[in-house]
Amino acid sequence: MDMQKLLDYLNSLPKERQDQFAAACGTTVGYLRKAVCIKQPIGDAIVIAIERETDGLVTVEELRPDRIDNWTYIRGTAKNLTGNTCALNDQPEDKAA
Repeated sequence: MDMQKLLDYLNSLPKERQDQFAAACGTTVGYLRKAVCIKQPIGDAIVIAIERETDGLVTVEELRPDRIDNWTYIRGTAKNLTGNTCALNDQPEDKAA
């Protein structure tokens, strides 16, 4: 669990922006600092929000490596969805015609 990267990111922000960042992640700066300090696992919803709000600078894999199978599955599913070649307006063939 690489919590230092989260702490470095948090410390790089001005105080007001830290509060905005934490709120956008669904938590508080105090909670994030405590979690880093005691190496407390952060919940999935918050680590996902952290990755989103840091534009990928801090990833879910870094914060919750114990859930790597989940992250791999989710990322694999996302790749499959974006790789879909079906057009929305494709119609099934009418075999009766």
